[in-house]
Amino acid sequence: MSNVKVVDVETAELGDRAAAGLARHCSQYWALTKPRVTMLTVFCAVIGSLLASEGFPGWSVLLFSGAGIWLLAGAAFAVNCLLEARIDARMARTARRATASGSLSPLHTVVFSLLLGGAGAALLYTRVNPLTMWLTLATFVGYAFIYTLLLKPNTPQNIVIGGFAGAMPPALGWAAVANTVPLEAWLLVLIIFLWTPPHFWALAMYRRDEYARSGLPMLPVTHGMAHTGLQVWRYSLALAAGAALPWAVGMSGVVYLVAACALNAVFLRYGWLVHKRYSDRIARKSFAWSIMYLALLFAALLLDHYIPV
Repeated sequence: MSNVKVVDVETAELGDRAAAGLARHCSQYWALTKPRVTMLTVFCAVIGSLLASEGFPGWSVLLFSGAGIWLLAGAAFAVNCLLEARIDARMARTARRATASGSLSPLHTVVFSLLLGGAGAALLYTRVNPLTMWLTLATFVGYAFIYTLLLKPNTPQNIVIGGFAGAMPPALGWAAVANTVPLEAWLLVLIIFLWTPPHFWALAMYRRDEYARSGLPMLPVTHGMAHTGLQVWRYSLALAAGAALPWAVGMSGVVYLVAACALNAVFLRYGWLVHKRYSDRIARKSFAWSIMYLALLFAALLLDHYIPV
């Protein structure tokens, strides 16, 4: 009987180790999709879908378009992690990624990305519409290859030029409902496009030493902190103007205008502080606020859409 008990204990321990290993492996794949960024991407796409509809577009469109965009975005982020594995290994923020540490092989990462991307494209094509699929695929290529391979390692304006791919989610969501991308959708894209530089450069400023070690030509490294702070301030001003455009063209009303003015006031304050009174603490707060800003701005646009005054 004692031998049977020993075997049972050993079998249980093996099962626990196998389960722990599987969970760890799944978490590594999950991390490759950059879930927090992906959720923001889907959130912006859903906002685009809702704004494209006079009423409620229906759960089917929202669920299938959101899932398809999530899958393709996750695939793009996985490719990004693979292509930047050596760079990520030099930075504390990214060194623990499975591609950077070698926990996942390039082959496994490629297969994972192909499975996600293929499933996302098929879902969008069959359950949403071909336009949304092609636009999302173009965004995938723009981010995973043009931005990651060509722009990011070669120009300090990488985040500006490549920001267009990251700004596309509202247009994707709009296309999912309307099967077209009108001016109103491009205004949402413009807002994210103008938001991206001050958002990302705040991060690059307080992590400038890591970017210097990585070899990437980020603006604080190539042009200095003062120049980067000035650019953060200039783009903050441009963003404040761009955020007013939905109201200016009649896309939104007074609810959105009031919210945008309040949110822009805080964003401009942080932009000015980064420019004139820089500290790593201020840059961290600016980066954190910029994420909140975008979510609240789009939420205000949605509220105004359904509760017109």
